[in-house]
Amino acid sequence: MPKQKKRIYSFTKRLVDIVGASIGIILLSWVFLIIAIAIKIEDPKGPVFFKQKRIGKNGKEFYMLKFRSMVVDAEQRLKDLLKQNEVQGAMFKMKNDPRITKVGKFIRKTSLDELPQLLNVLVGDMSLVGPRPPLQREVDEYTTHDRHRLLVKPGCTGLWQVSGRSNLSFSEMVELDLYYIKKRCLLMDFKIMLRTVVVMLTAKGAY
Repeated sequence: MPKQKKRIYSFTKRLVDIVGASIGIILLSWVFLIIAIAIKIEDPKGPVFFKQKRIGKNGKEFYMLKFRSMVVDAEQRLKDLLKQNEVQGAMFKMKNDPRITKVGKFIRKTSLDELPQLLNVLVGDMSLVGPRPPLQREVDEYTTHDRHRLLVKPGCTGLWQVSGRSNLSFSEMVELDLYYIKKRCLLMDFKIMLRTVVVMLTAKGAY
């Protein structure tokens, strides 16, 4: 992408991120409230939000927000489940993860657990569209090729999320992300966002 075109795209994308995230938070505030209440009813002692350190653009660390969909000690119990990983490569996915709560199962299936990431978009750690933000332990296993995923800001949604999500392998996710990075433009971003709405309504490939 030529430098001038890249600057225009970057400026416009950031503007779209700020406006889009702000509108999303305002319009979906009632959804935030309902989910928060549901999480507290199921587990009154646990927090509503889950904050986790992720790796962003150029390897920068940031704390990504989600609605809590797992039991409070989920991270401590992960080491006992790693051998049951259902995805090859530097990523952990388990279809019937015993750490997921009843409310968590629904909000993960519909991707509603991701809504708090709109706050990450507002502060500039994430974009509405981009690669999935990885964990440090995942990045530690990256090849030089895989690390090209970190050349842009991670996104709330992306080409991987609307192309099969958990049904795809790690290598397929990487190739989709690198294709996005190479071809990214505002039209592509808008198409991905529209496809994201369809994916959320059908819950396809989510668990």
